[in-house]
Amino acid sequence: MSAPSARKTDHPILPLFVERWSPRAFTGETIPDTVLASLFEAARWAPSAYNSQPWRFVWAKAGTPEWGPLFGLLNEFNQGWARSASAIVLVLSKSTFRAAPDAPEQAAGHHAFDTGAAWVSLALQAHALGWSAHAAAGFDADRARSEFALPADVHPQAVVVIGRAGDPASLPDALRARETPNGRRPVTETAFHGRYPA
Repeated sequence: MSAPSARKTDHPILPLFVERWSPRAFTGETIPDTVLASLFEAARWAPSAYNSQPWRFVWAKAGTPEWGPLFGLLNEFNQGWARSASAIVLVLSKSTFRAAPDAPEQAAGHHAFDTGAAWVSLALQAHALGWSAHAAAGFDADRARSEFALPADVHPQAVVVIGRAGDPASLPDALRARETPNGRRPVTETAFHGRYPA
């Protein structure tokens, strides 16, 4: 497998940011409940507007009855590589919150943004523990809503596939060639001083 450490940064950052990546080949080994608890604990401490904590997770481990409905949300392409994962997580965000326990529900305009912070916290914790988390946008959100009887203010955002990185040879040829940490645009293309470029 390619070494994530081969990535080069333009500015000094903590190594975990470039070492973390999203493989598609997994070993299929069982993930301990303590590891999953640690991932959700890391997500718990993400920042959010008004400390509203809008993230919600529905999860299952491979080989359990709960796995099938979550795995079935993935499109055919993602199912092809996610079969050998250890756990799967449906990431949801709640678009309402209470500013105080006795306050009425109000719109949480940044629920998706805040849930993204929770997802990256989970992903970085997975990496720190020797596991990998790969978020997939290719899933059926409408099916997730109906199959899991989601309230109107709870929104499917992504499906995260978790496992121990495995041998790329287990993947089809087209995916095997892509099983390497990818690069990023230079900061100069995404961070602008004072104004957005014309």
